Amino acid sequence: MPKKSPKKTKPASPVAQAAPARAAKVSPLEIPPGILLGAHTSTAGGVSQSIVRAQALGFTAAQIFVKNNKQWFAPPLAEAEIEEFRAARKASGIYFFAHNSYLVNLASQDPEMFATSVRAMVAELERAEALGLPFIVMHPGSHGGAGEEAGLRRIAQGLDEIVAATPGFRCRMALEITAGQGTSLGYRLEHLSCLIEKVSSEKRFGTCLDTAHLHAAGYNLHTREGYEETVAQADKLFGTNRVLGLHLNDSKVPLGKKVDRHEHLGQGEIGLDCFQWIVQDPRWASTPKVLETPKSEDMHEDVENLLKLAPYLR
Repeated sequence: MPKKSPKKTKPASPVAQAAPARAAKVSPLEIPPGILLGAHTSTAGGVSQSIVRAQALGFTAAQIFVKNNKQWFAPPLAEAEIEEFRAARKASGIYFFAHNSYLVNLASQDPEMFATSVRAMVAELERAEALGLPFIVMHPGSHGGAGEEAGLRRIAQGLDEIVAATPGFRCRMALEITAGQGTSLGYRLEHLSCLIEKVSSEKRFGTCLDTAHLHAAGYNLHTREGYEETVAQADKLFGTNRVLGLHLNDSKVPLGKKVDRHEHLGQGEIGLDCFQWIVQDPRWASTPKVLETPKSEDMHEDVENLLKLAPYLR
């Protein structure tokens, strides 16, 4: 199949693979000390290259894939590569965490798909643990028509098997809220709460809230009242302290549409106010916040998006 020419912009997804930022064209951000803010960052050329990219743009937080997200498995990381990443990350002071492959589906009722998903998630956790990452974000899964109750039971079973295969790991799993597209689970905060209650080792789990997903799932973040109500629900169901990371994405789709389409901050249906509330909310003061919005190779869009929040940072 012939190779397509590279496009100027990439889909609204963290799968965007970006080259190192061109310092001559993109000035780094000046984020106040103590604020964890950045974007999903490519590991193309080696996992340590994500640190080079994040530093060049002035990020204080970054999300990465620990392997090619379009493949189930990858060769083990070389010890030298692990040591290089850990040393460079420590020197940079940037808060890095991971996102798993979208191929993983722990809600699958197919025995082979379920078993492969468990093995793949164990392998990703092993890589994240080796790199010293604090958590890895994961979508709960899609029940494929079996029903939500059966799907949630299956996910909990898979999570327990993953925990059993990774004893003593410090890296936690952050169950992400989803848009609810198709038969995907996790589009209700109650789903995340249910899974945390069902697993045998709660301490290994946290959550990740994505603004575009919340909006698409029907949580109104456009108004201050809606924002406060959503955060209050999360706090009641599993606690804001269990929210390990935040994805800052505007949405191309209307409220409750259940379609996952990310947009630049302030250019979508959510609006810029929500992101101002988030970065000024003391409940998220120590929570890493990253973009998963469309970007080109030099990642200047990430800088432009985060500059919109600069007046509200303190």
